[in-house]
Amino acid sequence: MISYEPLYRTMKEKGVTTYTLIQKHGVSRSLLDRLKHNKPISTVTLNDLCKILDCPVEGILVYIKEEPDA
Repeated sequence: MISYEPLYRTMKEKGVTTYTLIQKHGVSRSLLDRLKHNKPISTVTLNDLCKILDCPVEGILVYIKEEPDA
């Protein structure tokens, strides 16, 4: 499972709020909702977020191995 938890830590470290993403960088509320609920995003969007936050991909997402159902 892909988790976008690192995104929020990176935003905090960089002093970037969701308001800033929306108002200054044109990020849509629907994208922020997708991120909040760990829904898929495109690599173009991932690239844009890395550019906005000046961070590597690891600053946006992390892969969490899911345990198989028993």
